[in-house]
Amino acid sequence: MLVSYKWLKELVPELTATPADLEYKMSTTGIEVEGVTSPQEGLSKLVVGEILSSEAIPETHLHITQVNVGADEALQIVCGAPNVRVGMKVIVALVGARIADNYKIKKGKIRGVESLGMLCALDELGIDEKINPMKHEEGIFEMPADATVGDSIFSYLDMDDEIIELSITPNRADALSMRGVAYEVGAIYGLPVHFPTKELTEIQKRTSEKISVSVSTDKVPTYKIRVIEGVKIAPSPLWLQTRLMNAGVRPINNVVDVTNFILMYYGQPLHSFDFDRFGSDEILVRTAQDGEKLTTLDHIERDLTADDLVITSNGVPVALAGVMGGADSEITNETTTVALEAALFNGTSIRKTSQKFALRSEASSRFEKGVNEGLVTEALDFAAAMIAELAGGAVLQGVVESSDYQPKKVVTSITLSRVNAALGTNLNLDTVEKIFVQLGFGVTIEAGEKFVVEIPSRRWDISIEADLVEEVARIYGYDNLPSTLPLGDEAGELTPLQKLRRKVRTSAEANGLSEVIGYSLVTKEKATEMIAEKNFPTTSLLMPMTEERQTLRVNMIPGLLDIINYNQNRKNSNVAIYEVGNIFLPSTAQDGRPIEVPNLALAISGNVVDASYSHKATPVDFFHVKGIVENLLSGYEDLTFTATSEMPSMHPGRTAVIAANGHHIGFVGQIHPATAKKYDISETYVAALDLQAMLELKPAQTIFKEIPKVQAVTRDIAMLLDAKLTNADVISVITDSRVKTLTKVELFDVYQGINLPAHKKSMAYTLTFQTAEQSMTDDEITNAMAKITTHLIEKLNAEIR
Repeated sequence: MLVSYKWLKELVPELTATPADLEYKMSTTGIEVEGVTSPQEGLSKLVVGEILSSEAIPETHLHITQVNVGADEALQIVCGAPNVRVGMKVIVALVGARIADNYKIKKGKIRGVESLGMLCALDELGIDEKINPMKHEEGIFEMPADATVGDSIFSYLDMDDEIIELSITPNRADALSMRGVAYEVGAIYGLPVHFPTKELTEIQKRTSEKISVSVSTDKVPTYKIRVIEGVKIAPSPLWLQTRLMNAGVRPINNVVDVTNFILMYYGQPLHSFDFDRFGSDEILVRTAQDGEKLTTLDHIERDLTADDLVITSNGVPVALAGVMGGADSEITNETTTVALEAALFNGTSIRKTSQKFALRSEASSRFEKGVNEGLVTEALDFAAAMIAELAGGAVLQGVVESSDYQPKKVVTSITLSRVNAALGTNLNLDTVEKIFVQLGFGVTIEAGEKFVVEIPSRRWDISIEADLVEEVARIYGYDNLPSTLPLGDEAGELTPLQKLRRKVRTSAEANGLSEVIGYSLVTKEKATEMIAEKNFPTTSLLMPMTEERQTLRVNMIPGLLDIINYNQNRKNSNVAIYEVGNIFLPSTAQDGRPIEVPNLALAISGNVVDASYSHKATPVDFFHVKGIVENLLSGYEDLTFTATSEMPSMHPGRTAVIAANGHHIGFVGQIHPATAKKYDISETYVAALDLQAMLELKPAQTIFKEIPKVQAVTRDIAMLLDAKLTNADVISVITDSRVKTLTKVELFDVYQGINLPAHKKSMAYTLTFQTAEQSMTDDEITNAMAKITTHLIEKLNAEIR
C-alpha cells in the first residue's frame, strides 16, 4: 500500500509528524513501513516552460522551438515530439538538469542546430510505464495552462510528495485504504480525522426504471448499482492523475479514475460499465457455468467454471466479479451512460478465481482480505457524485440493490485487571478508555472496571478479548511494556538432541565446513535419489506452489549438490558445506503423517588445499571425508566402515556404510560420476549421518585411562589376501583374535599388480601391544602374533609373507 503524505495530511489536518517519524512509529505499533521515497528524488532543474515558436527541420521529425522559461531570453531547444505546438506549457530540463537514471542534460547540437535543454515526457522523469498515463511515442507532457512559467514542476505534479510504503498483513486489511491509514495515524498520535464529503444531487428519473438487479448465489451478500447519464469521457484533472500515480495506479479517464480513487480512499472496489453496451436492463449475479467464456479487459478470452462468480446481462457474462471487467462493456470515449457497481463478494471465491487466471489486482486483493462492509453505499454515492462533477453527468435517483445488507455489530468486553495481567502493566481506567476512544471504538464502563467495546465495521479483525489486549498494547507502545523474566522453579537447559546438534556443528565447522540451509520440499525424483529401494513411499503436497517443491525429502544430499552446482557455476570451485535438518520417512500411523528424523549431511568438492609456490593442490578424496566423519563420531564404540555398491547415485567402489555397535547410522562416499555430470559439478564426496541414531548410541560418558608406565611394542605383519577383502574385514579378524594386549592396528601398505597372482593383493599392518603394569616379554609378543596369524589364516585364508 502506497500512502501519499500530502493526502494523509488532508485527512489528519493536525498531523505534524514527518514521514520519517511515521516510518518509526507505525512500524513499532503493528503496521510495518517498507520505506519512504519521494518522486522528485534525484531530479533537478526542471521548470515550467511555454513554447513561443516551433519550426520544423526539413526532412526530419524534429522541431526548433523557442521556449520561455522565465529568463531574460527564450531558450532554443530541439525537440522530436509529435505533439509540440505554440502556446503549450511544457516540462523543461535546463542545461545541467538531472533527469531519470541520473542523466545530465548538456548543451549540444542536433542536426547542426544548438539545443539548450530538453522538453520532457513523464517517463523521462522516472515515471514507471505501469502508472504513466502517456506512452512515450505520444510526445511530451502538457502542463496545466495556469502553470507559472519558470516555476519548478514538482509541486504541479505532486512530485514533491513523500510516499510511505506499507507492508500490510492479512489481519490489517483495514489499512488498505487512505481512510484506514488516517484512522491508524490518528489513533497513534491521538489526533482527530477529517474526511471530506460530497453532496450527491439526483435527478427525478429513478434508477429502478433503468435497470434491475438479482443475485442467485450466497457468495454475494449484496450487489448495488447506480446509473449516471450524459457523461463525457475525458482525461481526469491533473490533481486526480497525480494522486493516483503516487498511489501506484495509472490514470485512464475521468470515470475509471474515480473508481480507482474510491478504491484507494475507501478500500471499496467499484466497477463502471458502459450501460448502452450491456444488451439488457437486467443484471444477474451468479456462478458461471462450465464452458462459459468471457473476454476480460486485457482482451484475453477466459474459460469459466462453476467456481467463478460472474456479472451477467441478458444471460451473458460481462464481468468476472471482483477481479476484472469484460471488454464488451468497458468504458470508452463513446460512453455516455455509466452503470456504477459496488458489491460484497466472498473473499475465498475471489482468491481462487484470481489465482486460477493469474489476475491479481488491487480490487481482488481487497476482496480476498476483506472490505469495510458498512461503507459500501457511502463509497458508491461518493463515486457517483465525483463522476457527475468531473464528467458532467446526471445521477439517477436511488440505488438498485439485491439486498439491504448491514454488517453485524460486534461488541466484546474486557476487564482492566485482564488487560494488566496480559501485558504486565499497571494501567488505570482512564488510560485504557482513552486508548479505545483514540481507536474510534465505542466504549462504556460497567461494574467498576469492565469495558464494553463496540467495534466499528472498519476493524473486522477484532472480535475477541485478546484482540482488545493487542490494541491496547500497540497504542500504549510495545516499548513501554515492562520487561519481566518468566517464572519457574527450574532453570532451562538444552535437550540432549540440541546438545548433539551444537557439538556436530562445532565439529563440522572446525573441519572447514560452512553451514547451509536447503529446501525440505524437492522434486519426487530428487526425494528418493539416494534410496536403493524402488517405489520408496514419499509424502507430497496436494497443491504444491511449483513442481520443484512438491515432495518432502528423504535425504538431504541432492539439496547439497544443487548448492555446489550454484557455487561452481559462479566460479567458486572449492565448496565444503554441511546441513543439519530433518528428513521425512514414511509412517505406518493412520493419519499418514511422515516421521521427521534429524540428520546431518555434508558435501565437499574441489581442492582441500589450493596449489601455491611451495606445494601442489590437494584435491578432496574419500579418506579426507572419512576423516571428518571419524572426528564427528569420535568416542563411539565399534565404529565400522563397510564398502557397499548398492546405493544408487554413489560410486560403487568408493562408498561405505557407517555403523556403530552394529547399528547403521549413515554412509560416506563419492557421488557417482554420472550423477555428478547430471548436476554439472566436479568430483564430489558426501556423507550423511542419522542424528537420532547417534543420540541413542552415544556413550553415556567418556572414560579416561591412566597413561601406561611401560613402553609399547610394535610388530609388522604382511599377508597375501583375496583382492575382494577390505581393510575393515582384516581389522575385524585381527580384533576378534581377542589378544588383550593388542591396543592398535594400523594399515601402512597395500600393493596389487606385478609379481602377485591375479585377484590377490598384499596388505601390511603395524600391530601395537602394551600392558598397563609391566613390559611384555618376547614370548608373550610371539604368542600374541601367532594367535593373530592363525586367526587370519583360518578366517581369511591369508598367506603370511
